[in-house]
Amino acid sequence: MSIRHLLVALPTLTVAALVCCSASLLAQQRSYPVSFRKVVQEESGSDEKSLAEQLEAMNERLEELEYDLKEKIESSKKDSSGDDLEKLAERLEEVEESVEDNFESIADIDGQIPGFVISGHKKPKMKFFGRIHLDWWAFPRAQDGIAALEGEDPEDRVAFRRMRIGVGGDLNDNVFYKYEGEFAGGDSTSYRDAFLGFKNSPLFNTIIIGNHKRPYGYDHLNSSRYNIFIERPFIVEAFNQDARRLGISSNGFNESKSMNWRYGLWHQELTQTSLGFISDHYQPEIAGRLAFTPWYDESSGGRGYFHCAISGSFGWPDGSTASSDNAARYRTRAEARHRIRWLNTDRLLGADTNNLLGLEAVFNNGPLQLTAEYMTVGVNRLAAVGENLRFDGGYMQAAYMLTGEHMPWNRETGTLARLKPFENFFAVRDCDQKVKRGLGAWQVAARYSFADLTDQDIIGGQGDSLTLATNWYWNPYARMQFNWISGEINRPPFTDVGGKYQSVGVRFMVDF
Repeated sequence: MSIRHLLVALPTLTVAALVCCSASLLAQQRSYPVSFRKVVQEESGSDEKSLAEQLEAMNERLEELEYDLKEKIESSKKDSSGDDLEKLAERLEEVEESVEDNFESIADIDGQIPGFVISGHKKPKMKFFGRIHLDWWAFPRAQDGIAALEGEDPEDRVAFRRMRIGVGGDLNDNVFYKYEGEFAGGDSTSYRDAFLGFKNSPLFNTIIIGNHKRPYGYDHLNSSRYNIFIERPFIVEAFNQDARRLGISSNGFNESKSMNWRYGLWHQELTQTSLGFISDHYQPEIAGRLAFTPWYDESSGGRGYFHCAISGSFGWPDGSTASSDNAARYRTRAEARHRIRWLNTDRLLGADTNNLLGLEAVFNNGPLQLTAEYMTVGVNRLAAVGENLRFDGGYMQAAYMLTGEHMPWNRETGTLARLKPFENFFAVRDCDQKVKRGLGAWQVAARYSFADLTDQDIIGGQGDSLTLATNWYWNPYARMQFNWISGEINRPPFTDVGGKYQSVGVRFMVDF
C-alpha cells in the first residue's frame, strides 16, 4: 500500500481500531470472574470513604484503557486491511448491544454515589429556559380625555414586562411536558405554559393538555421573543387576552410542511393568576387554525415565503351574570403599558354564545416583510337583554432589515422563528490596542392598527394608532427595541372621554 493510500485510509483505520479496542475490552470484561460493577462495590463498600477508593480504582482503570487504546491505534496504522470492514461492522453492533444490556447496571452504580440527583426514569431529556424583558414607557403627550380613561395623566414607568423561567422536556418515549413561571408581578407570581402532551399520536399528531395558547391571533401565536413590535396590536390582545387557557388540543403539519393546523377545546376564562377554574358553568370554546405556506424558497434558506391562515372559534360564555364568572369581555391597552385598559366592553350581560373569525397573511422577500391581520367577534345575547353585537379590528405592518438579514419562518407552526444576525454586536480591543466592532442586526418597521369595541348599547371604545419601531439585535438571544406611538381613543357619544396621545417605549430583552 502506498503512503498516499495509507493517508486516505487513516481516518477509517483509526475508527476501526477504536471499535476493535472497545469490543476487545468488553470481551475482556465479560471474561472477568466478577463484573466491573461488583469489583467497585466490593472494593468501595457502602460508606462515604468508599467513594474515594471507587474513584481511584476507576481512574487507574481509565489510565490502563487509554494506554491500551493508544497501542491499538498504533498497531492498526501498521497492519490493517479493507477486508476487515464487514467484521468491524459486526463488532460495532455487538458493542451497541452490550451498552444497552449494561445501561441499567451503569445507572445502579451512579445511584450508589452520594450527592447526585437521580432521574426517576431512563434517558430523560430536560432543559431550563427563560426570558427577561425590561421596559421603559413615557407619555409625552396626552389630551385631557385620556386622563379620564386612566384616572390620571398617564405616568412614566420602568418595570419588568416579563421575567420568566421554565423547564421542559421529554419523558421516555412520546410524552413531553413544559412549565413556565412568570415573576414580573413583583409581589405575586403566576404561570404561563403549564402542560403535558403526547408526540406522534395516530390521527391527532401532537396532543397538548393544560394551559397553552388558543389558536387565533397571529401576533399572539408568535413568541414575544421574536415579535417585531414591543406590544401586540389592539385587536389581538382585546380578543385573546394573554392567549393561554386551560384546554386540550391537537397540533400537526403535513410532510412537505406547506400546511399546519391546531384545533381543540378550551375553557374561556383566564385562570393563570388564580386558583384555577371553579364554577358549574364550564364556558367551553371550540377553536382552530388552518395555515398554509404555499411558497417557501428552499434554495435561499427561506429568505422568501408567503403565509396565509384562517382561524375561528365558537363558545358558550356564562352571560347569566355580569360578574367575574362571565368570560364574554373584550379589552386592551393602547399598545403601550399603562394602568387602565382604555378599550373595554366590560363583561357582557346576556351573552349566550360568542364566535370569532380571523384572517392573516405574511409575505417575506429577503429583508422586507409585510403582514396583515383582521379579526371579528360576534356575541349573541338573550333577546330579553339586547341585540346581538359585533366587534372587529386589524392591523397592517411592514418591516425591513437594514443589515440584510431576513425574518425566519417556522413552517411547522406557521409563526416567526429566531433571527440570527450576520454579525453579532461587540466592541473589543485587539492585541494592537485597536478597537474592533460588530454591528449586530438593525431593523426598522411601521404598523397601523385599529379596533372598534362599540356596538349597540355597548361603548367599549374605538382606537387607532401608528407605531414606528427600530430593533437592534445584539445577537440571536438579545436585542433592544424602540417604539414611538401616535394614537387616538374615542368613546362616542362621550366627547370628554378619550382623545389623542403619544407614547414612547424602550425594551431591553434577553432569552436563554
